[in-house]
Amino acid sequence: QVQLVESGGGLVQAGGSLRLSCAASGSIFSANFVGWFRQAPGKQRELAAHITTSGRTIAVDSVKGRFVISRDNAKNTVYLQMNSLKPEDTAVYYCNAVWGLRNYWGQGTQVTVSS
Repeated sequence: QVQLVESGGGLVQAGGSLRLSCAASGSIFSANFVGWFRQAPGKQRELAAHITTSGRTIAVDSVKGRFVISRDNAKNTVYLQMNSLKPEDTAVYYCNAVWGLRNYWGQGTQVTVSS
């Protein structure tokens, strides 16, 4: 059983930055998929950014140029650097990792952006 523990959320003003961390109890390097999702109130959970098996990072259009996903294999930790935050970025952010058929989620961390 793998555990994912997120941290780094909080309240920030529009235009500010936050860095989220996701510490995994398993090897991030060997994961088939590692990504950050978010869920705003009343909306479905959506993918924000992920890292491919080749190490390429991909961010969805709504956060492209502002959010950067990265990982530290030695620390088994995935990060989401969020810059130029907007009120519409307010959501619970979840870390997700997949090893084969095993899909794991963190407990989520709240990010609130005030205008």
